Amino acid sequence: MSTAIIDSVTMTRRSLKHTLRSPDTMVMTIALPIMILLMFVYIFGGAFDVGGEYIDYVVPGIILLCAGFGAGTAAVSVSTDMTNGIIDRFRTMAISRSSVLTGHVVESVVRNLLTTSIVIVVAVALGFRPTADPLKWLAALAVIAVFVLALSWISVALGLLARNPEAAQGFTFFLMFIPYVSSAFVPTDTMPTWLRSFAEHQPVTPVIETLRGLLMGTEIGNSAMLAVIWCDAIGLAGYLSASLIFKRKTAH
Repeated sequence: MSTAIIDSVTMTRRSLKHTLRSPDTMVMTIALPIMILLMFVYIFGGAFDVGGEYIDYVVPGIILLCAGFGAGTAAVSVSTDMTNGIIDRFRTMAISRSSVLTGHVVESVVRNLLTTSIVIVVAVALGFRPTADPLKWLAALAVIAVFVLALSWISVALGLLARNPEAAQGFTFFLMFIPYVSSAFVPTDTMPTWLRSFAEHQPVTPVIETLRGLLMGTEIGNSAMLAVIWCDAIGLAGYLSASLIFKRKTAH
């Protein structure tokens, strides 16, 4: 167990170094959510009636959009490792095989928490006014971290399935698309009945409502419990799938 932890730390450090040597990845991870934030607040915001300032309503959704896009890059990183021959080299070394995937996942969580913090700072500069106390801020960060962790494992599994990094990037498109069909940008009761039913019962909506409740003091209800259940289920499915696929691909 201690060897696996040490190897995972080493692989996490490796992934972080790769990210630092590829600043365009960080720039895109930060720039895209900020551009979407500006677009919704200044272009579409005046058309939406959410019972308060639109920026206060939309920022939790932008945060999860940022997390989804950032977690998706883990698929590209894993696919790159699987296609450039480095995995064959790792197989000849006395390291824990699981540490390779764990390193990508932990790096994804760290990177996304950093970019999320930057997005929140920009949102505050634009007029976002959360009412959360320090304890609720910690709870909100925990929710974001768990959500990113779950998506990162799914992304790793998709990256292992993809034949090349370009395909891996396409596979993760839905991670960024799902927040649009949720309560991220407009209340679900403004949607057609058939779409509203999907939006209210998909994984992202309870996470957004939990985050919105922690930051803005809105009613959370059973959203927190549903958010935990969804994140646990997605994370477990991603972890088991990634482990199985990686084991099969590195068996010989």
